[in-house]
Amino acid sequence: MSVTVDRPSSLDRTRFFIDGSWTDPVRPELRDQIEAATGERIGVAALGGAADIDAAVRAARRALDEGPWGRTTAAERAAVLHAFADALDARAADTASLVSRENGMILGLSNALNGGAPGALLRMYADVVENLALEEVRPSQAGSTIVRRLPVGVVGAIAPWNFPQALAMFKIAPALAAGCTVVLKPSPETALDSYVFADAAAEAGLPAGVLNIVLGDRDAGAALVSHPLVDKIAFTGSTEAGRIIGQECGRLLRRSTLELGGKSAAIVLDDASVDTFLAGLDNASFLNNSQTCTTQSRILVARSRYDEFVDAVAGFADAYTLGDPLDPATTMGPMATSGHRDKVLGYVDIAKNSDARLVTGGGRPQGLDRGWFVQPTVFADVDNSDRLAREEVFGPVMALIPFDGGDDEAVRMANDSNYGLGGSVWSADEDRAFSVARRVRTGTIGLNYYTLDLGAPFGGFKDSGLGRELGPEAIDAYLEYQSVYASTRYLQS
Repeated sequence: MSVTVDRPSSLDRTRFFIDGSWTDPVRPELRDQIEAATGERIGVAALGGAADIDAAVRAARRALDEGPWGRTTAAERAAVLHAFADALDARAADTASLVSRENGMILGLSNALNGGAPGALLRMYADVVENLALEEVRPSQAGSTIVRRLPVGVVGAIAPWNFPQALAMFKIAPALAAGCTVVLKPSPETALDSYVFADAAAEAGLPAGVLNIVLGDRDAGAALVSHPLVDKIAFTGSTEAGRIIGQECGRLLRRSTLELGGKSAAIVLDDASVDTFLAGLDNASFLNNSQTCTTQSRILVARSRYDEFVDAVAGFADAYTLGDPLDPATTMGPMATSGHRDKVLGYVDIAKNSDARLVTGGGRPQGLDRGWFVQPTVFADVDNSDRLAREEVFGPVMALIPFDGGDDEAVRMANDSNYGLGGSVWSADEDRAFSVARRVRTGTIGLNYYTLDLGAPFGGFKDSGLGRELGPEAIDAYLEYQSVYASTRYLQS
């Protein structure tokens, strides 16, 4: 049964947050924000260009070099981060609802990842930096050496549209904890929610210029990546864009963290439990309407269990309730944009024209004439060399692939990919599953479930990126080391 949900109409964001205040664009370009479930306009946002990015970067540089942020202690920064978290938590419900309208994420998931996660990450990194020795004195041959951890500088953070609040905070929280200043360039596909960060930062007393937000498209992103006053780029997005950013950062000898695409494999061994697999399948393969970089859309199944699991996955896909993501009865929402829906359906057509067998889905759902919906789709008998098995679809299209040669063959097929971001192994014997998982070249992998752990490093091998986010380790990407050679008296102080 559907419900009627209040939808506020005053969602326009036509100014940027630069140097602690709302600033008009240099050359205004307005963009309509379209609701994914209805195809209707829900607001207007301004897109910025190189001049707006320049103003934001210079504000961040001043805040670092001349403002109070560059002289704060870890305890002082932690206190501000806790206040920032409190301000975001007070807005969490409205933020989660807005993101669901923008990109189609079901509300329960959005409450957790766009509502709750940003504040939790700020608190986690506040605790990390308070417990981190920012100066350490070591004995040396000539006296002593003071090893200092310093902020890397001005960070250009480029966030995507699929988990816009959480993935932006993957970058903002450790950067601020380390003492960096930030210019955030959100994705135009989720044009409105990022400014919640600005409202909360101002309320929390974050000094002017420490966090700046300029919405923009690729040109704005390119200006941020190449700006001479930026010290580090933190990017989440496609592998194609990541290559361009990595090339520019390499040319400039600029630090970068790149969290890119994936084509992850779920390995179903011959002793796997169907019930256990289905209990974890939503998180592993269909999370956020499969608009997730870790989506395990290659499902490799032991030949002896193949037909059983094909039927099980098809039944699971058919059981989703598509509809308004704000409706609690909905279990799968739309794609984020009409263009992305068409891209996903393009991969469905490619698979239909291959030797793969369409088991269920394969088009737009009946009865949902508005919005950017795609049926959960399952193809069986996919070859591991098919485009459906090689390329990231970023939508609810599963490729089931049988394997015949036991665990070794499963590992070989899982590793036969340009990507290495997520994955899972399913077996009644967890030690056996762990033995298989240890041989899969991927940054994260689950044993009989897959759920991201915010307290552990996250990132990819191969074309899935460079560096790691999350966990206490993530703060290292925002720190520089300085060695000060001194006298022995520092050893006794």
